[in-house]
Amino acid sequence: MEQAAYKQMEQAADKQMEQAADKQMEQAAYKQMEQAADKQMEQAADKQMEQAADKQMEQAADKQMEQAADKQMEQAADKQTPPLCVTDSHRISPSPVVHVRGLCEAVVEADLIDALEKFGSICYVMMMPFKRQALVEFSTVESADRCVSCGAKEPVYIAGQQAYFNYSTSKRITRPTNADNPNSGNKVLLLSIQNPLYPITTDVLYTVCNPIGSVLRIVIFKRNGIQAMVEFESVQCAQKAKAALNGADIYAGCCTLKIEYARPTRLNVIKNDNESWDYTKPYLVRRDRGKGRQRQAILGEHPSSYSDNGYGSPCPLLPLPGNSRYKLTSADVPDMVSYPLPQSSSSYSAHTSSSVAMVSGLHSSKMNCTRIFNLFCLYGNIEKVKFMKSVPGTALVEMGDEYAVDRAITHLNSIKVFGKRLNVCVSKQHAVIPSQVFELEDGSSSYKDFAMTRNNRFSSAGQASKNIIQPPSAVLHYYNVPPCISQEHLLRLCTEHDVPGFVKFKMFDAKPSSKTISGLLEFDSKTEAVEVLTVLNHYQIRIPNGSNPYTLKLCFSTSSHL
Repeated sequence: MEQAAYKQMEQAADKQMEQAADKQMEQAAYKQMEQAADKQMEQAADKQMEQAADKQMEQAADKQMEQAADKQMEQAADKQTPPLCVTDSHRISPSPVVHVRGLCEAVVEADLIDALEKFGSICYVMMMPFKRQALVEFSTVESADRCVSCGAKEPVYIAGQQAYFNYSTSKRITRPTNADNPNSGNKVLLLSIQNPLYPITTDVLYTVCNPIGSVLRIVIFKRNGIQAMVEFESVQCAQKAKAALNGADIYAGCCTLKIEYARPTRLNVIKNDNESWDYTKPYLVRRDRGKGRQRQAILGEHPSSYSDNGYGSPCPLLPLPGNSRYKLTSADVPDMVSYPLPQSSSSYSAHTSSSVAMVSGLHSSKMNCTRIFNLFCLYGNIEKVKFMKSVPGTALVEMGDEYAVDRAITHLNSIKVFGKRLNVCVSKQHAVIPSQVFELEDGSSSYKDFAMTRNNRFSSAGQASKNIIQPPSAVLHYYNVPPCISQEHLLRLCTEHDVPGFVKFKMFDAKPSSKTISGLLEFDSKTEAVEVLTVLNHYQIRIPNGSNPYTLKLCFSTSSHL
């Protein structure tokens, strides 16, 4: 019995030892597994951080390269802008590049070629439509000399208007891309749409370009404004389109085309919609092109008033340039072409278009949400403004629609405000979320909602139709001012808010029954006018014994000087 008891005790002890050993082994295995998992997670995290860092570095490098390229183009443009005095032509050494000024608004590249090719072979033309000027590069200095000499002796007319000529300080027009030579076989054009007050879609560009040459593909992209690449069937079609459309307005006074030869020789389109279209592949995923066709593609004039959809009623088509050699036959051109308004489909909203603009380069102590609103409200309704805590001097501006963002980019990108140059671009965000709210240097909040403010100027069709959208200028139009306010009052207002004073003042004649007055203020520079508008727009003017204050309203004037 004792032996049996000992045997049972030994067996129990062995069993306990085995269980303890198993438990230790399990714990060791779990520990190893945890360590391995931790190690894998650390490695994955490190890899993600490395990839994120690489991506940031690539983005930073791309941004630097873009900024450097933009700067080079600006410097080149500055270098190529010669003195405006014709009588000073003898002071500039002869050059194959001729500066042409005094052009009419409707002039296009084809008009310049038609008028000036009698002096010699023309290599390249750079249009400057808003300045009513152009640079024309002849193949030889002798040809340029004949042009300048003839223009000094007798009138030379371009598109029915006398033009003036002078040598350029540049010996060659700098081309934006390497593929700018028509002889290189490039059939893709780069279109820059300047002052895009109305929607630019693939249907609009197809209607503009296809009557001149068969269009195969179109891609629209938005970086600093609106640009598009259009691929034609042949190099000859691209040449004709560039000559006929370079410098032309899609709509009268806006949506001006500046055309160069693009770098790619073929476009790759994966989807047919408002921003890309392959006309050789109609089977690509697409929206219904038949819906919503409410306005013609090329309008003769601005809509007299905005309709409920915000884009106005149909207007007559603009004619193509008068020279028939740039047109197809009448049988090839449709009598009436219209394009659909943007649809609120998921396929369209998934694109890079956004109603949020990202603004960087803001002065840390002089800019806040209200001042951003004062400036950006000239180009569309403002919903929300938020400064980014992680990126100093940067803010997100949510506007009424993507076209308001396009207008803001076109007119405000690269302007100087309080000594800093603004960079305005389309944000990847589709809405501004009020997160991480903090206090700015001036004590105001980093976030503000303007959706319900009465100072938005595009809240109704009637209100929107009264806005004249202008680029920044040295002359401000002021209105909604009480009649008792004088020139001295407005100058004192500038001094009190530490902004530059105006140098010229003009008050418009008001009706005897009018309760407010309006007029113009001219400043020494465009930058000064921008700063004054940013600070004083929507300033509340209180008068003695008055129940409600007057809201001073400012906008950029169509006048260049008083």
